[in-house]
Amino acid sequence: MGNLYAYFSAPGDDTALTAHGLDGGPEAAGFPTLLVKGVDPYVQLGAAESLLTEVPYDDIVERPRFNDLLSSPEADSRWLLTLTDELRDALATAPPERLRQTAPHWARIEEFGGEADPEDLAVFLTNLAALATGARKAGDHLYCLVTL
Repeated sequence: MGNLYAYFSAPGDDTALTAHGLDGGPEAAGFPTLLVKGVDPYVQLGAAESLLTEVPYDDIVERPRFNDLLSSPEADSRWLLTLTDELRDALATAPPERLRQTAPHWARIEEFGGEADPEDLAVFLTNLAALATGARKAGDHLYCLVTL
């Protein structure tokens, strides 16, 4: 079946945590949300951040808020992670053409196993950019709720 990733924006960590315990996740909490399977926030989205910001992946993982775990590490099937503000800003300011040009390069990363469709990834990046744009305007952060 695979993991479900709920990417969303919220004003702060404490507020975002309210989505963790709700059955409907961030949507039920009223946060702008993008649901997706197959794009994890650590390696895959980290690679996209590297491509968009032109910063090496090894430096990306050292950024503040890069996949910081907000929920309990003992949680059985749901984890709430932070995303970097640099990713939010890169997505919010990227022209649509830049997102479309990034998708084929991103699709070739090893972690997609050769099964990623660049068109699907371009749509995902465009939708995530819309979420990031709203978050940036509101001064919010981005998060990911991972559900097994």
